[in-house]
Amino acid sequence: MFKITKYVVYDILRNRILIGYTILLLIISLSLFNLEDDSMKGTLSLTNIILIIVPLVSIIFSTIHFYNSYEFIELLVAQPINRKTILLSEYLGVSFSLFAAFFIGIGIPVLLYDASSTGLMLLLSGFMLTQIFVSLAFWASVITRDKAKGIGLSMMIWFYFSLIYDGIILFFLFSFNDYPLEKPILAITCLNPIDLGRILILLKMDISALMGFTGALYKDFFGTYTGLLFSMIMMSIWIVVPMLFAVRIFNRKNL
Repeated sequence: MFKITKYVVYDILRNRILIGYTILLLIISLSLFNLEDDSMKGTLSLTNIILIIVPLVSIIFSTIHFYNSYEFIELLVAQPINRKTILLSEYLGVSFSLFAAFFIGIGIPVLLYDASSTGLMLLLSGFMLTQIFVSLAFWASVITRDKAKGIGLSMMIWFYFSLIYDGIILFFLFSFNDYPLEKPILAITCLNPIDLGRILILLKMDISALMGFTGALYKDFFGTYTGLLFSMIMMSIWIVVPMLFAVRIFNRKNL
């Protein structure tokens, strides 16, 4: 597994798109921190990058890489190597490469300008979201052999978690605003990893009061160590479960 992962990482790190992604994140991060006198404002501005751009690039780049590496994967499958090992090696290689780009582009500036608990939570959320959307990308890629369909499915997954899901939640809240929704809201939040990351970052910034009753509710639960541990467990499940489905499909798939 290590040799395959090492080859994947070496191949991806030379990719111009990944290099451009790293440089872009670095420029944006340094610009935001230098434009603001308060480092907290720069961190808050970076939150949108973490929650929108990082998941989008992670899922699209991973999907394209998987299809571009299909011939290499077929070659490995023809060897006496377990299919699970092949897919997990690809996943680890892509995940490490994207995380390296994220750490250089955002992690280093955050550690230099705002190495607080908020900054560390921002980095942790970005790391988890990168792994989650790489996992979702591999799940989407193994479903269909058609590259256009795979990329389209990945785009729909990102679009759903970034935009459509929030619309569904608002509709749910307005439709059942006469009922006690405290526990259902907490449960529904766990169904979207981007929302989990957003809540954890905003609570660390101590601006939950601006979120009204919902913010107070989130602070009472997610603001505790138990809530933080629960959030980390849920985000870890979002990493593991899609990959388990991807491995299962890949093992049965006729290449």
